[in-house]
Amino acid sequence: MLILASKSAARRRLLQNAGLLIECQPAAIDERQTEALLASHLETAEDSARLLARAKALDVSRRNLTSPIVGADQTLLFEGRSLHKPSNFEEAILHLKSLRGATHKLVSGVALARDGEVLWDHTEIAKLTMREISDSELDRIVSLEGEAIVDCVGAYRFEGPSIQLFDTIEGDYFTILGLPLLPLLAALRKHAPQSFDITQRPLRK
Repeated sequence: MLILASKSAARRRLLQNAGLLIECQPAAIDERQTEALLASHLETAEDSARLLARAKALDVSRRNLTSPIVGADQTLLFEGRSLHKPSNFEEAILHLKSLRGATHKLVSGVALARDGEVLWDHTEIAKLTMREISDSELDRIVSLEGEAIVDCVGAYRFEGPSIQLFDTIEGDYFTILGLPLLPLLAALRKHAPQSFDITQRPLRK
């Protein structure tokens, strides 16, 4: 059984759609506190997503020995600073207003652990440019999304109505959703091939 150290519905769907049988067990860590503790190991801003992905995978791995664990994290970089998930709906709208008409980076980190040890990690970067959108159009899109945007880095869902906010992107779709899927699948084939064992799945009726 492959365990995803996250409660992200988007990441869960990506893995399930790839034909993997997974269980979700969110890591029990304080991300901001962990990020602060790891600060001395950050050579670049992009390192944050990779190190947090490793921390999440290790946390769950220590409670599930022998099972392969996938940890993932995503960081948004804009004008030299990191934006985290908004704490409420009002802050989500402020994030969107600050991003419109400009380009930002999404850094997605992923790690694979087993037996309390990280076997592999990886990061990928996407660049997204948001349209110079009016307040009224932004309000309409936010209304369509609802509270879902509060649980998203950047306060938008690329797989939802928020796609209307963007002008151009450079990067992989899976990276934007928060999970560099193709590199992860390659790592699973190498380090945890049992993840693809169809005999684990219940028979379809």
